[in-house]
Amino acid sequence: MASTPSTDRREKTLERLHGRDEPAGPSPPNSEDSEVSHAAGDAQENDQNLTPGHLPFSKARCIALVATLTGASFLNALSGQAVVIILPTIGHELNIPESRLQWIVSAYSLAFGCFLLLWGRVADIYGKRKIFVAGSAWFAATTLANPFLPNEIPFDLFRGLQGLGAAASIPTAIGILGTTFPPSKAKNYAFSCYAAGAPLGAVFGNVLGGIIAEYVSWKWVFVVIALVGFAISAAGVFVIPPSKRASSDEESQRPSIDWLGAFLVTVGLLALLLALTEGNVVGWRTPWISVVIVASVILVTLFVFWQHHLEKTGKRAPIMKVSTFGNPQFSAAMGIMTLFFSSFNGFLVYATYFYQDYQGLSPLPTTLRFLPMGITGFITAAIVSQLLARVPTYLMLAFGNFCVSVAALLFAVPIPPDTTYWAWSFVAMVISVFGADTTWPCLMLFTSHSLPPEDQALGGALINAVGQVGRAIGLAVATAIQMSVMARERGVDVEAAGSVKVGDWPSLLGLRAAEWWNFGLGIGALLVVLVAFRGTGIVGKTGIAKPGDAERLEQAADGPKNEHVTAN
Repeated sequence: MASTPSTDRREKTLERLHGRDEPAGPSPPNSEDSEVSHAAGDAQENDQNLTPGHLPFSKARCIALVATLTGASFLNALSGQAVVIILPTIGHELNIPESRLQWIVSAYSLAFGCFLLLWGRVADIYGKRKIFVAGSAWFAATTLANPFLPNEIPFDLFRGLQGLGAAASIPTAIGILGTTFPPSKAKNYAFSCYAAGAPLGAVFGNVLGGIIAEYVSWKWVFVVIALVGFAISAAGVFVIPPSKRASSDEESQRPSIDWLGAFLVTVGLLALLLALTEGNVVGWRTPWISVVIVASVILVTLFVFWQHHLEKTGKRAPIMKVSTFGNPQFSAAMGIMTLFFSSFNGFLVYATYFYQDYQGLSPLPTTLRFLPMGITGFITAAIVSQLLARVPTYLMLAFGNFCVSVAALLFAVPIPPDTTYWAWSFVAMVISVFGADTTWPCLMLFTSHSLPPEDQALGGALINAVGQVGRAIGLAVATAIQMSVMARERGVDVEAAGSVKVGDWPSLLGLRAAEWWNFGLGIGALLVVLVAFRGTGIVGKTGIAKPGDAERLEQAADGPKNEHVTAN
């Protein structure tokens, strides 16, 4: 078959990506080839030191930018964990029954998980900087209102509004990192720091909630969180690069939001997360739970088919490109995130139950038991930023998921509960962060490299969304297992199993059973890594072929197509 110019150019592109040089000797000048060489050279630039010449801005501004964006991840985890610590105090002062107390946490999680994809798409179209700043400011303002709300319903409502703000800032922060830093050591550092934000936020959330609950009013927790949120929003104005101002032609070609798709995925996720959250509260046999789950599955399925239709016909830009999941390793990465986040989050939740509900510790001693995670997080982030460019990705992911699994295992095996903290619980706290701060940056970098610049915020939304769904499903199953074991040991029906009691043997067996489930989730993620990620190369090393590189460089050689233009 005769070759075409397009075929020849694609072969040359692949040769450059894999490091195969063309025959020596001069070649005639060609504007197309020079553009491809330039793009490939940009992609292969590195193993250089972080000097100002290799950064998008000055070193000081880059550090400030990464710190600001990491602050969003830190604040999201801080808000969630600090409120968990002070839940009993809030319930007592606001007269909220224990059966509805969890809604203070659930309202935030539901709003956050449901609106991620919509806000990610909005940020990619209308500008990541403005969405990040507005989302952070909204989060701070709604958080500041909570101490002044005397009733349960408005309190829960404003917690949901806070989740809405976090859903705008979290994926946008990942998108800004992905578009600002080209593949380089700087990008590895940036994503490693961002990945450390969540576990560090959870640790400092324990510290903040524990200390404030011990010495002053719980209302100061929300005041402190709000002040940090305002500081992050203000910093974003100064350090995040502004979006390129669109010309009139670009404005006319700017893709519009697929509101039908937004409705389907938002309502579908809301229904799913709501049913999973409430199933263990009202009972899985409650008719409306199964109805809502079925409805959510139908809505999400319709969303997928609608996105496929839009992508195929080109009539409108879809919220999510279904074809992206045609890459098996990208789909595997989303599956790993679902299992990993479910395992790690479940480990944290049930470790908290063990300390507070079974051992009967007050908030401050509980906080001190989580403190090693914060210290380990700083160290791990620094080490992982160096390893991302040197160690194969599947080995990094395998190590991370193995560590999370072992952390859950230590709480599952029959170690006498009066054994000293330093002998086993301390070890679990430390290695869980080894796992989290290794797995998270690898998955974020892989997602960033797999998507074009115009979909970076959406990629951040997608990886967080699958994590939230995994968290909800994993926690629902873990709670069902825990209650089943407790009911069996107490000789009652599941509905009458009761709660965890201090020093109670059935309670301890229930907590251990839930941690066995978390261990199984971690092992499941590990198996996906070993099966699906071998041969992916080194995600933090530049100059390697990544999904879509050949096509994107070929498009660069052909010049811009007459497609949707964004103003980012």
